[in-house]
Amino acid sequence: MMNPSLESLMKKADSKYSLVVAAAKRARQLTDGMPKMVDSSSKKPVTVALEEILRDRLKYLQKKKGGPK
Repeated sequence: MMNPSLESLMKKADSKYSLVVAAAKRARQLTDGMPKMVDSSSKKPVTVALEEILRDRLKYLQKKKGGPK
């Protein structure tokens, strides 16, 4: 069982792809030494990043959809 659940995380993101990209970028920052923004018992950077997203401590900006035609 994944903690936090995918269902709860999808309420915070517009797609699974966006969620994965945001979590991966934040996990890399945590691995590089940035401090956690939530009190988490997990030592895994991806889990901490997902908890930050779930608790609205981490936001991501979505670029405009579509490109030049």
